[in-house]
Amino acid sequence: MAPKVDSTEAIVLNFVNEQNRPLNSQNAADALQKYGLKKTAVQKALDTLAESAQISFKEYGKQKIYIARQDQFSIPDTNELDQMKRENGELQKLLEAEKNAINEVESEIRALESNLTLEQIREKEIELRDEVCAMESKLSILREGTVLVKPEERKKVQDTYNEKINQWRRRQRAFKELWGTITENMPKDLKEFKEELGIETDEDVGVSFKAYSEYTSNKSSRRI
Repeated sequence: MAPKVDSTEAIVLNFVNEQNRPLNSQNAADALQKYGLKKTAVQKALDTLAESAQISFKEYGKQKIYIARQDQFSIPDTNELDQMKRENGELQKLLEAEKNAINEVESEIRALESNLTLEQIREKEIELRDEVCAMESKLSILREGTVLVKPEERKKVQDTYNEKINQWRRRQRAFKELWGTITENMPKDLKEFKEELGIETDEDVGVSFKAYSEYTSNKSSRRI
């Protein structure tokens, strides 16, 4: 007697037939949790179905393995198998074409999402117009010959800069002379020795004295 359509046995039977592969009670219980079925109920249903010969089962020690009855399935002949293979090949081609179409649509969507909306474009336009107005205002002041920095202030800054450059030059020269004296007859690797002492030169940190000294055009101020 076939179980009621909505009964636990019917759900388990339908699942076993759909899977058509060896299953144990845990496999079935895990898969049928979505129906709110507990393992105990699933196990009972499997045993009932096996006893009524609606499904097959084998015992391996304490383990029971359940499988759908194979006599309920029609076995295709060679021609049917060939036809199924051809249909499967055609379906695979259709699936690949659909995947490519989806990829193209997704690429187009990403491209459109990366573009600014009309509202964003208008906001950007306002922002750029404000920047242009600010720049034109500054340019207008410069064209009128307005003195932005007083000559005495500029000279003060220039003198300070020159003094710092001269101090740098003097210290660089003093270090080179002292370093040359200390390491003149030293057999030890000088790079390793510097690392031990924690000394870093301009070259070690990528600083060029020449580049900084050329910022000023007052060459006489560089003399010591």
